[in-house]
Amino acid sequence: MASANPNISDTRPIIRQLDEGAINRIAAGEVVERPASAVKELIENAIDAGARRVAVDYADGGKTLIRVQDDGCGMTADDLPLALCRHATSKIDGSDLLNIHTFGFRGEALPSLGAVGRLTISTRAVGEEGVEVSVSGGKVGVLKPSARNTGTTVTLRDLFFATPARLKFLRTDRAEAQAIGDVVKRLAMAEPFVQFTLRDISGGGEGREVFRADAEQGDLFGALHGRLARVLGREFAENALPIDAEREGLHLTGFAALPTYSRGSAVAQFLFVNGRPVRDKLLVGALRGAYFDFLSRDRHPAAALFLDCDPNLVDVNVHPAKSEVRFRDPGLARGLIVSALRHALAEAGHRASTTVAGATLGAMTPEPTGARVYQMDRPQAPRPAAASAHTPSFEEAAAPWGRVEAQPTAPPEEAVAADFPLGTARGQVHENYIIAQTATGMVIVDQHAAHERLVYEKLKRQMAEKTVASQALLIPEIVELSANDCARLMEVAADLTRLGLVIEPFGGDAIAVRETPAILGPINARAMILDILDELADQNSSNTVQARIEAILSRVACHGSIRSGRWMRAEEMNALLREMEATPHSGQCNHGRPTYVELKLADIERLFGRT
Repeated sequence: MASANPNISDTRPIIRQLDEGAINRIAAGEVVERPASAVKELIENAIDAGARRVAVDYADGGKTLIRVQDDGCGMTADDLPLALCRHATSKIDGSDLLNIHTFGFRGEALPSLGAVGRLTISTRAVGEEGVEVSVSGGKVGVLKPSARNTGTTVTLRDLFFATPARLKFLRTDRAEAQAIGDVVKRLAMAEPFVQFTLRDISGGGEGREVFRADAEQGDLFGALHGRLARVLGREFAENALPIDAEREGLHLTGFAALPTYSRGSAVAQFLFVNGRPVRDKLLVGALRGAYFDFLSRDRHPAAALFLDCDPNLVDVNVHPAKSEVRFRDPGLARGLIVSALRHALAEAGHRASTTVAGATLGAMTPEPTGARVYQMDRPQAPRPAAASAHTPSFEEAAAPWGRVEAQPTAPPEEAVAADFPLGTARGQVHENYIIAQTATGMVIVDQHAAHERLVYEKLKRQMAEKTVASQALLIPEIVELSANDCARLMEVAADLTRLGLVIEPFGGDAIAVRETPAILGPINARAMILDILDELADQNSSNTVQARIEAILSRVACHGSIRSGRWMRAEEMNALLREMEATPHSGQCNHGRPTYVELKLADIERLFGRT
């Protein structure tokens, strides 16, 4: 039996005005979700104040102590009490909520922190005396003089002591500390000319330095590359492609990694809008769409992308934490990201990530050796009396391990003179792997995977030139949808027509599927339409039809490429290498795996202890 509604009462409810403390605690629940949220707000305040050095200390995952020090402009004795009032800010005047050029603008961070923790602010402006004030559970203390340098130090102790129920929802100290580290690193990527240090001082004392990034020098691209190498690691910096594209007021910069440097999750995707770290479905979908033809579904690209535009073209005031944005023209932002990344990947040509060679060398371990046994000390096996006088050739001796094509002792003059990136073929082993010699080492090519990619790219070019052929249905398939879904689908009808899927309104809340892509053969049109709608709802765009078409092309390329187990002549192997050098994306197969491995001579010599 249904229970009575506890919200229904016989007495009329009375409307009350909440007190300032309750209002601040409610606001704190939106702004400060965990210690990392507090660190984010305080660092953003420091950057807005023009800081060149930001130092962050924390204890017990930030639950008992968070301290952020900066050398920014600081505050005066008149400014400090006002900064602790809700919706008091120096960053906007309230006349235009779209023209925002700073991280913060809502004026909620400091009063929210003071409402749920024990907050102390010590600050000094240029030419002024230093001052200090404390706030505990929303109660503001008196101002005190403070002897300090220019800048601000914010100390937050006992976070959520005023709302103890929130403490139960925090994770372990280690997990909260990791979240703080992620926040600091994201903001460090956004500000390469600012120095960041992060220390864990749990247990007292100096603690240990968890992260440090000194201020970078040089131009923006050089500084950003250096900062990304420090934050994301040297391997990302070595395998990332520079991105610099502009379209209709939007400017995209940053670095995107090669497909062969993919990750098992989206942990290496960092997106920024006007310098602000964001987690936006539109931008994540665009990044995924740019790589969808190069990675399997279980792999994710790595990238750090910065989208800059006039503040009036994007609304950042859609969430208290300011982690989401809304673009005035979402399609323009998505199209810029997809086209810029695809252009950069195409220009990379046959290039594959250096981690492929590193993984190969890591898998190669020298045979373990015991005590040395000299040749003269080895026991001699008795020679059979009827031993054959025939001496096996090199090819016969190598037969159990695979075929090796013999090459002349002195390579032809043209092979010596040419400086090919993928080298000159020297042999083939196991009828699948081409061994090529380069000026600085050697290359091992998977002939089937490489040729599969070459055929696939050729098929895509042909399809793009001739458009996608469609086949008319004898009886159009009628798909019943909601009015909103019909409208959303008809907005992209022209794009679907270019891919061979022709739809039109059928009156009411239904659409008619007239034609489908011929290359797909018989398909479930209703299921495809529903998949397209799901993708449109999630990402405001759909690659469903194109993905299915290119999946067919990929299978055709697989069947039409050189098969494993086929012996190739020297001229065929060299022709394959030259075509790889001239074809974009040939460094990875259709599923994102590398098509070749390059080993430098120094690395090979290290394997044999020759260095």
